[in-house]
Amino acid sequence: MDCTKDYCVKDLSLAPSGERKIDWVSRFMPVLRSIRRDFEGKKPFKGVRIAATLHLEMKTAFLLLTLKAGGAEVSAAASNPLSTQDDVVAALAKAGVRVYAIRGESREEYYENMHRALDVRPNIIIDDGADMISTVHREREELVPDIWGASEETTTGVIRLRAMERDGVLKFPIIAVNDSYTKYLFDNRYGTGQSTWDGIIRTTNLLVAGKNVVVVGYGWCGRGIAMRAKGLGATVVVVEVDPIRALEARMDGFLVMDMKSAAKVGDIFITSTGDINCIRGEHFELMKDGVILANAGHFDVEISKPDLEALSVEVKEIRPNIREYRLRDGRRLYLLADGRLVNLAAADGHPAEIMDMSFSLQAKAAEYIKENRGKLEPRVYILPRGIDEMVARIKLASMGIRIEELTEEQRRYLESWEQGT
Repeated sequence: MDCTKDYCVKDLSLAPSGERKIDWVSRFMPVLRSIRRDFEGKKPFKGVRIAATLHLEMKTAFLLLTLKAGGAEVSAAASNPLSTQDDVVAALAKAGVRVYAIRGESREEYYENMHRALDVRPNIIIDDGADMISTVHREREELVPDIWGASEETTTGVIRLRAMERDGVLKFPIIAVNDSYTKYLFDNRYGTGQSTWDGIIRTTNLLVAGKNVVVVGYGWCGRGIAMRAKGLGATVVVVEVDPIRALEARMDGFLVMDMKSAAKVGDIFITSTGDINCIRGEHFELMKDGVILANAGHFDVEISKPDLEALSVEVKEIRPNIREYRLRDGRRLYLLADGRLVNLAAADGHPAEIMDMSFSLQAKAAEYIKENRGKLEPRVYILPRGIDEMVARIKLASMGIRIEELTEEQRRYLESWEQGT
């Protein structure tokens, strides 16, 4: 390991490889490039300290370098021990980002590195899963007076933060970037849909066509996973607890079952709920031999690993990111990426064109927090619609797409109430 007070990385000599990766994805992130040019000129974060807990891969690195280009002092730690790309982290350290992350770090090292990133005494936090925000509230309350606000990118994290708001314990304002249209309609649906299957197919090298794929959870991530599974030729079964989403899944052309029924027929199971123990012992006991288990949710709690361990007589690694659990009756169940989010632990995460929008929102959220310092209460907020539309317009322009504009007559008609039948 190469560690100083300013960074802790696996090997600083890996930086050139990471730099090439960052350069590659930046070519496909026109919105964030546009924001970076603006930040470089205005330096909105001069004197501002920003701490981030994110998946430290090439697209995230471009976000951090964009914030640094805007004048910020940036520190970062991983939001998942298995999503860190060591060469990208080395490139960040070389570029002057205070970064503390090593792929495969233990739980203790994970939180130790998070505390190192927090030692910068941030004014703004950028989080992915809300671990850094919750750590500040539980263990680093001395930092609260310096913090103007934070942004959160994931569904899982927003759920946690709304619970904190509801319980009256939230100490600073939060921007729920996840709830912006240009995030969840694209990142959660198209990003998760493609990257989850990228991770599964890379890892297993198995055919999807003709298999029964069980998607647990039909939020925007689940919708994307199911859509792509259908496109790959699978028969898709959706498991849901929400009656409206379950009805939507059926109307979208998918089978809908409870988990016990689905457990009997599935070949590949993918969780994307943000909840705990969605697939557990009673379900494993019903599954066929050779089942593939994968998780696309933020934390590794959706597939019960303790139950798998308890039911197994032998556990072994078959190949990278595939663990075989042999049950007492000889059946074998295969867990991918140790139950962590398969798209980042076993692949490269969402496509650059998708994260272009999500990370542009994160950059603008940081600017919004800075501009509204002291004006926001300790609540969970959504970014103004105008920022969403700005991101969409830049994205459309980069794709060579022109959209229609309202005429003055149409605008007046929409704003009036007098005209009727």
